[in-house]
Amino acid sequence: MELAHSLLLNEEAYNQLGEFQKAEFIFEWLRFLEKLLPVTSRADVREKQKKLAEQLISLLNSSPGPPTRRLIAKNLAILYSIGDTLSVYQTVDKCNELIRSKDDSPSYLPTKLAAVVCLGYLYKKLGRILGKSFTDTVGNVLKAMKNAESQGRYEIMLSLQNILNGLGAAATPCHRDIYKAARSCLTDRSMAVRCAAAKCLLELQKEAVFMWSTELDSVATLCFKSFDGSNYDVRIAVSKLLGTVLARAVTCKQATASTRQNVRKISLDEATELLGTGFLRGSSGFLRASGDILKGISSVSRDIRVGVTQAYVVFVSTLGGQWLERNFSALLSHILDLVSQSHPKAIQTQMDAICCRRCISFILRATVGGLLGEKAQIAAAKEICQAIWRLKKVVDVVMSDGNLETRIGTTDVTASQHVLVCALHELGSLIHGLGTTAAPLLQDSSTGVLDAVISVILHPSISVRLAAAWCLRCVVVALPSYVSPLLDRCIERLSALKTSPEAVTGYSFAVAALLGAVKHCPLGIPHGKGKVIMTVAEDLLCSASQNSRISIQRTQAGWLLVASLMTLGPAVVQHYLPRMLLLWKCIFPLSPKDLETERSRGDSFTWQVTLEGRAGALCAIKTFVSYCGGLLTTDVIQRLLPPLPCAVDLLTRLPSIHKMYGNALKTPSMTYRHRLYELLALLPPKTYEGKFCAILKELVADFTATDNQMAASTFLLPPLCHQDDLLLLGPFLQETDHRFIEEQLLLGSSIAGGSLEYDPYSIYEKAAEGDSVPKPLPPALSVINAAVRLFGVIFSHVAESQRLQVLEKLLASIKQTKGARQQTVQLNIVSAFSSFLKHLASCKGSLGPEEVRRPALTLVMGALESNNPLLRCAAAESLARLAQVVADSAFTAGLAQLSFDKLKSARDVVSRTGHSLALGSLYRYLGGIGSTQHLNACVGILYTLSQDSTSPDVQTWALHSLSLIIDSAGPLYHVHVEPTLSLVVMLLLTVPPAYAEVHQSLGRCLNALITMLGPELQGSNTAVSTLRSSCLLGCAVMQDNPDCLVQAQAISCLQQLHMFAPRHVNLSSLVSSLCVNLCSSYLLLRRAVLACLRQLVQREAAEVSEHAVAFVKDCREDFTPDINIREVGLEGALLSLLDKELDQRLCQDIRETLNHMLTSVAVEKLSFWLKLCNDVLAASADFTSVASVDTTQEEEGTKEDDDVLTSETDERSHPFTNPKWPTRVFAAECVCKIISHCANAGRAHFDITLAQERKQRDSRDDFLVLHLADLIRMAFMAATDHSDQLRLSGLQTLLVVVRRFASVPEPEFPGHVILEQYQANVGAALRPAFAPETPPDVTAKACQVCSAWIASGIVSDLNDLRRVHQLLISSLTKVQAGKEAQSQLYNESASTMEILAVLKAWAEVYIVAAEGEKNQSDPHKQTLMITNSTDESYGDLTSSADGLLDLVQADLGILSKLWLAALQDFALLTLPSEYASQLPVEGGAFYTAETIENARPHYHNSWALILYATALWLTSTGFLVVDPDEGVTNLSRPVTPTTMCQDSSSRAAVKSPEDVNTDIFHLILGISVEFLCSPRSDSAMENITACLHALQAFLDVPWPRSKIGGDQELGVELLNVLHRLILTRESSDIQLATLEVVRQILFAAQEHVREKRRSAEVDDGAAEKETLPEYGEGKDTGGLVPGKSLVFATLELCVCILVRQLPQLNPKVTGSPALKAGKPQLLSESGSKLVAAALVILSDIPSVCSPEGSVSVLPTILYLIIGVLRETAVKLPDGQLPLTVAASLQALKGILSSPMARAEKSRTAWTELLRSALVTVLDCGDPDGAQQELDEVSLLTGITEFILSTSPEVTTIECLQKRCIEKFKIALDSKDPIVQLKCYQLLLSIFKYPNRAVSYPYIHSLAPSIVGKLQETEKTKPENSAELQVIQEGIKVVAALIAIAEEEHRAYLVACLLPLLISFLLDENSLGSATNSARNLHEFALQNVMQIGPQYSSVFKKVMASSPTVKARLESAVKGNQESIKVKTTPKQAKNPGKSSSIQLKTNFF
Repeated sequence: MELAHSLLLNEEAYNQLGEFQKAEFIFEWLRFLEKLLPVTSRADVREKQKKLAEQLISLLNSSPGPPTRRLIAKNLAILYSIGDTLSVYQTVDKCNELIRSKDDSPSYLPTKLAAVVCLGYLYKKLGRILGKSFTDTVGNVLKAMKNAESQGRYEIMLSLQNILNGLGAAATPCHRDIYKAARSCLTDRSMAVRCAAAKCLLELQKEAVFMWSTELDSVATLCFKSFDGSNYDVRIAVSKLLGTVLARAVTCKQATASTRQNVRKISLDEATELLGTGFLRGSSGFLRASGDILKGISSVSRDIRVGVTQAYVVFVSTLGGQWLERNFSALLSHILDLVSQSHPKAIQTQMDAICCRRCISFILRATVGGLLGEKAQIAAAKEICQAIWRLKKVVDVVMSDGNLETRIGTTDVTASQHVLVCALHELGSLIHGLGTTAAPLLQDSSTGVLDAVISVILHPSISVRLAAAWCLRCVVVALPSYVSPLLDRCIERLSALKTSPEAVTGYSFAVAALLGAVKHCPLGIPHGKGKVIMTVAEDLLCSASQNSRISIQRTQAGWLLVASLMTLGPAVVQHYLPRMLLLWKCIFPLSPKDLETERSRGDSFTWQVTLEGRAGALCAIKTFVSYCGGLLTTDVIQRLLPPLPCAVDLLTRLPSIHKMYGNALKTPSMTYRHRLYELLALLPPKTYEGKFCAILKELVADFTATDNQMAASTFLLPPLCHQDDLLLLGPFLQETDHRFIEEQLLLGSSIAGGSLEYDPYSIYEKAAEGDSVPKPLPPALSVINAAVRLFGVIFSHVAESQRLQVLEKLLASIKQTKGARQQTVQLNIVSAFSSFLKHLASCKGSLGPEEVRRPALTLVMGALESNNPLLRCAAAESLARLAQVVADSAFTAGLAQLSFDKLKSARDVVSRTGHSLALGSLYRYLGGIGSTQHLNACVGILYTLSQDSTSPDVQTWALHSLSLIIDSAGPLYHVHVEPTLSLVVMLLLTVPPAYAEVHQSLGRCLNALITMLGPELQGSNTAVSTLRSSCLLGCAVMQDNPDCLVQAQAISCLQQLHMFAPRHVNLSSLVSSLCVNLCSSYLLLRRAVLACLRQLVQREAAEVSEHAVAFVKDCREDFTPDINIREVGLEGALLSLLDKELDQRLCQDIRETLNHMLTSVAVEKLSFWLKLCNDVLAASADFTSVASVDTTQEEEGTKEDDDVLTSETDERSHPFTNPKWPTRVFAAECVCKIISHCANAGRAHFDITLAQERKQRDSRDDFLVLHLADLIRMAFMAATDHSDQLRLSGLQTLLVVVRRFASVPEPEFPGHVILEQYQANVGAALRPAFAPETPPDVTAKACQVCSAWIASGIVSDLNDLRRVHQLLISSLTKVQAGKEAQSQLYNESASTMEILAVLKAWAEVYIVAAEGEKNQSDPHKQTLMITNSTDESYGDLTSSADGLLDLVQADLGILSKLWLAALQDFALLTLPSEYASQLPVEGGAFYTAETIENARPHYHNSWALILYATALWLTSTGFLVVDPDEGVTNLSRPVTPTTMCQDSSSRAAVKSPEDVNTDIFHLILGISVEFLCSPRSDSAMENITACLHALQAFLDVPWPRSKIGGDQELGVELLNVLHRLILTRESSDIQLATLEVVRQILFAAQEHVREKRRSAEVDDGAAEKETLPEYGEGKDTGGLVPGKSLVFATLELCVCILVRQLPQLNPKVTGSPALKAGKPQLLSESGSKLVAAALVILSDIPSVCSPEGSVSVLPTILYLIIGVLRETAVKLPDGQLPLTVAASLQALKGILSSPMARAEKSRTAWTELLRSALVTVLDCGDPDGAQQELDEVSLLTGITEFILSTSPEVTTIECLQKRCIEKFKIALDSKDPIVQLKCYQLLLSIFKYPNRAVSYPYIHSLAPSIVGKLQETEKTKPENSAELQVIQEGIKVVAALIAIAEEEHRAYLVACLLPLLISFLLDENSLGSATNSARNLHEFALQNVMQIGPQYSSVFKKVMASSPTVKARLESAVKGNQESIKVKTTPKQAKNPGKSSSIQLKTNFF
């Protein structure tokens, strides 16, 4: 293929190829040429132009295929437009000559077509350059059209379109001729030609004025004719033509009128009148139709009606949204008029009426729903409401006409019904779409929307009553606050008007619809409503028999209410279950005998009532089973079953009853059947197996009934076929934007579409996806549908012998019927059988023996050759499923062979299509039939069929089947890949574009091939690159195909290719084709585009975005008027598409695509994204409060614009006009995501100083903090919107902003934070959320923001804080008001949510205040602040903590009680289900017993912070519960249901404060332990942290500590829970907090033991000390029992922490040869903290033990402490000790100085163990090579600890002493001054030790060497401060020795030291020039001389006398010193003590 990439065709390479490769080669060359020519220089092109033109023209003669001829034409046009244009005339003549040729042979046809195409493109590109020749050309082409076949006509039309496009106004002379030709083509028998003609006329109308002036009527009539018998594509094309022409006619400019008198602008009325004519009378013309109407014949065909409907939509869409706003009322009255009584013809039958209503609804939905913004929609809703009032008046007049109801009157009423239904449906849909933004509309009393809807609930027509009920349902789904009031209103009216049949049905529909809506309202309805409704329903059922006039209505209403009540779910229904089951039991007779007597007694009317009641009961039970599965226990099922046998018996008797009482029972008995079938299909078949035979008999009768003429294949079969196979049946089963109306055309003329009046019970069900209203089918169809489903269930459970009989009977019944009836029966039976096979396969059943297979196969094979393509599809599927359930390879092979044989012999299309699909299906279900020869045979046959050009259908089906085989065969298919790919490409290049379905199947094959090749496509060898280029070539051909669905296939193939071989797909051309189709009018193409985009942006979002913008900039003509990529980028285009798009799946894809783009590039393109979100949010913010919002769009709205066709450009100047609320919610969510991505991207986004610096350095950098004002503004706009969802998103955004920016300082005002300036905005955003009418979920969210704002410490001034604080106080007042004051609008759990949100918010504020105060009072103690859900803590709050605490203090009395009440509720709710009976009957403080399930999540959400706050409050009161009277009087109710905090009057008598405290203690501890035992994996970290902090605070108080200390089991349990927490949670914060709690538990135990010992001493004060009993663990034996022992549990926990951080401590690990003692290591900061905390706990353990117990645990503790020392003693610079080492030394000191070491009973053992420990420490430091890295200082410190802290007998053994002294000697000789310094310091402490037995050996061994070392330093003066400190420390040691020494040795020591000191002195000359170190040493020495001299004066004098040089030196030094003091103050001395003391501090463990 590379050889094809040249400017001229490489003829040499071309000639060597085979026939097929030549076509590929040519196509590849032409593709390349098309890209190359525009970028080649003009000179180069001209040079080769002649040769190139020759090559291209010669290709015209070589019979090129459709895609090739288009490329030849394009290239010729480009060539002449770039190169020399003179020779173009020769080319034009050449083409004309080819067209004139008389050769009519099929082989010459492609050449002729190529010439036609070529002309089109030449004129399109070169336009007026060719102006002279065009009349001849057009004449020639039109002449050729006269004898052309359909392909020719198709190409000629498209060519003429191109010619018109290129010539523009210059083509005027030929306009009329072209118009004539196109007219005939518009009603051509070929649909493709009709489409092409429509496109041609659409181009023509741009210049041909006559089309929308004089010829307008005939154009319209022509279009109506064209709709007749059309397909979907034609309707799209022709409706576009008709709509556009009419729009032109309405808006044509007056300017043209002056030049041409005959142009007149028609009015809107005339235009709509024209369309209306088509809608009402079809294509029969204006005058002719009237005669037919008088005769009462001719009904408009449905396709015309649907086509006109689409034209209406195009007409309005073309005129645009602003035009629609201005003209809506006129348009509305016209559209509603189409179904009014002025045109009775359109609605004479119910079917016609339903179809027309659908069309009207579609027009309104597509225009009002799609084009108008929210404000305009509200205005439209008001208009619709006015229309409803007007119609209501008409009805009222007629109805009030007494009993003289005139004939005209009733027709008025019935005729107005359809108008009302349409108006109500649209009103409902509008409000549903507006959501809570519709609130102002409903509050507007002048419009009276609700009154209008409720007023027509009493309309005589049932359709209107149902529509009104559905409209109410839409209202409450949009505005949930209306559910309760509307329910009350309807129930009240229902009870008041019980005697009116209309009222009973109307209001019962309304109540049922409202109940059905409750599941869409998250806040629910008050629980009591269910009770009221159940009572009303029972009342209606009981009173039904009282008045025969309304028996039926009351019965129906009663059961409808019961059924709709079931949708409220198990939580509500369980309370009414017994009552419902009783009603169910009573509705059926108890025994067959009663049924028999019933049958003989009744009359027609009683049977009607009875059947209505029983059908209703069955429906109620069906709803119960499907909505309340949780309640279906075996017991309930047993109670449901008794009436069933009787229900089935009645079913079998229906035919005879029907015969007896005539036709009145037809519909009721059908409904009864339908309901029973539906219920049985839901119940487990085992429950009614006794009745299988009877039911099967009835089902068979239904399938074969004689009166059933409706062949509803389009309803029955699609669910039974495979989704992919439905693509074969053309677009009519695919999803399109027009599905709602197109659906009617599927049904055949005898069936109406679904509609609510067919089944009122569907009023409470959810509408199917994509429908605005449920559309139940007519009863006859519903019965068959239900029967088919039930047959599937039952037949798979009956005995195999029975199956045979039934199947034979079914086959016989097909044979007995003839003609159309036979088709219907066959259809029903095959559907039922398919349903059975599907069921059998899903439950893995088997079909049965050989005898059963035979009839089954006959049945399926018969259908496989049916004329109905849908039935063939289902039969192929069934055949495969049959093979699947038989699961016998021989049987499967037989089936395949059958099809092979059939395909070889049969010539008819039907059997060839059916059997080819059968082969594909077999493969699909059996994953390849296994053998390769089988596969070869299949593929061979399908190859042959797919090349059968005589029948596109056969090609389509064969190729589809081939694609299934490729998919299923997997690796087996590899051998066939190349031939298949060649076949696919060859067909793509040769099949005419008119056969779009063949191309679609080819696309599926190509897709399957690409998927099968997968990642192999990346390969680089020749074979793979050939395959790859074929795939790319195939995609290119499909991309150029005019059919949108083929383009969609191309995009999905390229998407696959991009996934497997991304380098080989040209991203920029792919993105440009995606941009072009982003707004296609074909839903499936848009879906393909977005699916592809979604995949692309996951990998390369930035590139995709850049390509899109670049493409739009390069594009000369603006390709998409709908979206504006140029201004707002691809992201903005997607956002505006999201706003307009109605398809939910597509919207989801758009959201995901945008999310991926945001994740990838939001941080880099920060300003762009924030501006996008801001534009979306600001575009609709029409509030006075938002000062900064643009007002441009309001002005735009007022500009009157004559030329509406260009008004789009005005609208587009504002990137987003009136986005709808879901789009705005999405934008607000994007803002939150952007903030979180920035948080991960770096600190500069949240540091304004850093951001400004970096911005100055590089202006392209962008940081979030610089956009803070925008963030606040967006959050504010969203939080104050009308839409509740948007308010929630806005508040969430505000919360994120507050949390993220709380600690960002304001550089211009130090001490303040950047958010402080926005406090007014935050306050204003929060205030509306606390208004009384705000929904609880918004208030709850706002509380969260309030608490975050107050707690974040942003505002330090209390007066400023009070604004927000006041809001919280108002909500607290609401909480105190109690249950009586709660709103009755929502479920009780909603107020639970609000109350808990308020309490949680207060808790959060109180926690911060209390923590802040604690930090202030105790600054050294490190408190672990509670962190919020975003990981930052609340910042430094000490400044405002006091004030905060004051703010909260006032309400603490009330709050604490409410908090305790909430905790108690929570404790009750967490009880296991077996304790349910013990829960309080009336519920808790904040939840009611009935709504317990709904309340649970709210408690789970807020308990943790409330617990922490309560614990802090108890800590602050020291657990003294406040005076009972204080604050209780403010509460209007007791806060808790138990006696915990009841009124003072009753409390005193019941419980003492001690008991109350104990209750609180157990409550808090119980909740904590229950939660910490098993925190759910999804429970937030902050809950665990809060819980641990609560326990910490709790244990800070003596009283709870005494409870835990005194109850050892409790302590152990707590420790075990904490141990488990440490094992399951990795977070170091949680582990640290856990250790803190452990420390406190241990401390509590210590206190307890201490207390016991103390009291024992006091009690036995007189007795001898020895007899004291020992307290503490281990008693007298020293044994610790695991599970019972506190010490053991603590040790376990500490070991767990230590071994996790230092695995080397585990003896099992260290003992193994794998792990030798390694280097010591430094732990991370968090690891060090954990180890340190564990060591603190370890050192406290012995104090809890008895002496014997302490001996048991000591070895472990010492092992761990020394282990940590050994493993982490790393040398750090400047002598610091690692945190772990410091902690282990501290712990060691604690252990060594433990009183247990000296206690009598344990002394000996301790001494032994401590000696061993000392040996271990000494061994650590032995330089055996491995441990050289150890820090000597740490070890020396440890040794010193042993020497100083233990009793002398431990360390005074000679061998140990020797080793210790040796260690010190080594350290003294160290080269490291820090080690020396530390050594001197430690020795100093040893020398000073009072016990001489300990200190003397060290003095004797080490003092001489110390003095010696000091004397050496005389010669080498110190060079740096470290050496200086060593000397100073040495001098201190000797000075200390002098003090300790005995009298006789002292003089000797002084005599040694003095000369040494004096030698360090400097005289006055050298003092000035000396270094810092020397000068410091001089000062230090002088100080010491001055001290020692006077102390030991005699020795001093002797020394002075004996050495005159010394004396002289001293004198001069003193003199010099005095001089220097005079000269300057002494800053240096200040430094010195500081230095040494800082070192002292670090290592001061003594």
